[in-house]
Amino acid sequence: MLSSNLQQRFKVIFLVSNVDKTTVRNEVSRIKADFEQLCASGKITTEIKFLMNSMFMIMELMLSIFLEKSTKKNNKNSSIPSSQTDKDESALKPVQGSNGKGKTENPLTANNTRTIETVTTIEVYNCDRCGEDLNATASTESERRTKIDIVFEKVVEHVDVQIKQCPSCDSTVKASFPAGLHGPLQYGDGLKAFVINLLVCQMVALNRVQKLVKSMMDVTLAEASLLKFVWRLHQALEEWEVSAKKHY
Repeated sequence: MLSSNLQQRFKVIFLVSNVDKTTVRNEVSRIKADFEQLCASGKITTEIKFLMNSMFMIMELMLSIFLEKSTKKNNKNSSIPSSQTDKDESALKPVQGSNGKGKTENPLTANNTRTIETVTTIEVYNCDRCGEDLNATASTESERRTKIDIVFEKVVEHVDVQIKQCPSCDSTVKASFPAGLHGPLQYGDGLKAFVINLLVCQMVALNRVQKLVKSMMDVTLAEASLLKFVWRLHQALEEWEVSAKKHY
């Protein structure tokens, strides 16, 4: 169980609404420090430690989203007249030479896609007008029509290892599984990347992501498993993030 001091600090964060962002961040930092001391002393179980680390990650994400936003004062939300407010430059300007809206997209930001491209050639065998055989006639030009589609497919890969009985010493010998298979069931990197993109980049609700994956794969992933994907990404990037902060 968590200490009463740690529980009291959680109440301060969730019950006090009129606090500045510095106070909230300092309080979260103090809670994390107390929790790390409890973990070091061996008073926290593995399950509670994972749950609390997930909560800290979600809290930091919420702080980054909600406490960093600031509303610019204008004639609608303050007493400042419209003649004294700055021009709104936040609206995206249309791309030059087109009627579309929005900023120009950088194609390099989404270069992790996999494209399977095929070309099918349909030959001409006979003349439509006179019926002449055109098999020996070379083609002078070609006309192309293109169809772009996206297909979601579930890929299931089974790995069976052999188990044999040694005739010499009567020992049971089992082959070794690949390094990435740690248990009876694992989820691939493609599924993990898709879930992380929905939760972190697109900010889709956890329950909606769970239902979407269920409709695509016919497999229900626990919400804890979805959060674990994000947490493991955080752990993998933590060292790089710390070094990047020191560099900049």
